[in-house]
Amino acid sequence: MTIQDKYLIRESESLLSALKRLNEFGNSDSLTLFVINDKSQIVGTLTDGDIRRQLVNNCPLDSPLNKIMHTNFRSLQSEKLDIKQLHQYKEEGITLIPILNKDQQITDIINLKLYRSYLPIDAVLMAGGKGERLRPLTEKTPKPLLKVGNKAIIDYNIERLISYGIKNISVTVNYLKEQLEEHFSSPILSTQIMCVREPQYLGTIGSLKFVPQFHNDTILVMNSDLFTNINYEDFYLHFVEHNADMSVACVPYTVPIPYGIFDLDGRVITGIQEKPTYHFYANAGIYLIKKSLLNKIPQNKFFNATDLIESLINEKMKVIRFPLTGYWIDIGKHEEYNKAQELVKHLN
Repeated sequence: MTIQDKYLIRESESLLSALKRLNEFGNSDSLTLFVINDKSQIVGTLTDGDIRRQLVNNCPLDSPLNKIMHTNFRSLQSEKLDIKQLHQYKEEGITLIPILNKDQQITDIINLKLYRSYLPIDAVLMAGGKGERLRPLTEKTPKPLLKVGNKAIIDYNIERLISYGIKNISVTVNYLKEQLEEHFSSPILSTQIMCVREPQYLGTIGSLKFVPQFHNDTILVMNSDLFTNINYEDFYLHFVEHNADMSVACVPYTVPIPYGIFDLDGRVITGIQEKPTYHFYANAGIYLIKKSLLNKIPQNKFFNATDLIESLINEKMKVIRFPLTGYWIDIGKHEEYNKAQELVKHLN
């Protein structure tokens, strides 16, 4: 029985059968069954509370479920996944949500006790770099596999992506690629990670062309050596809401000037700003792009994400920024690596 099948029960089965099934569930399970007909179409739901109420009302244990199930149930359509609706269900306290195809058959079930969301995106993590600024740590170990706390840097990112229901995850590899391929030879949290070899160093987005298949219309691309708690659902909803071609996650960056700064018109002083503070947004190395933009990335050519940004801007396409709140560390140097080590101590 698959994880999905354990929540399914035929409408012809009895109240007693449903009670026995729920009794097998663990403490972390949502005590809900989805009732299906002979065509495997969902026709209703039944919870632990529903069964108890039926028993209090002296409902016979051999009663068929189609007589007592709820037919007004919550669901989402797989062909047009409404993440805002999913978010609303979560706020209502609904923890188990079926995903239905056009024939009303269940293709998947979201357990919001285990996952934060169910985002319809593919993710690609860039893990091919040499990590030269972190030597000697990276002489024999690829930077993404360096430990922060008791876990590899890249695993924090992989597990967080999975927690948002992202199932199609690729990692592009180059330097010490065999170690990364071995690392991902077994599934992570029941999700198989695909390693994609980069034939040469192709920048921060060039290797995207070598991912053999994308399953969704939106692609998330990120550096694998980031340490962050970005909210991927907010990132995706912001991208969709603004109908952007590309969204760049950005980190607020403040520059205080400890002196009085003159406003000038040539050599003439027109004003003075006393110890001003300037606010900027720095590139966080996390991007959302429409799959249709893949043709903008050249084949077998060094190409950075910033090159794509500039190209899209020149073509008057819509590139937006998403302010990243929470923590974010780009582990590029020993100072950042040590900072991440300290941060993880406080998070555990």
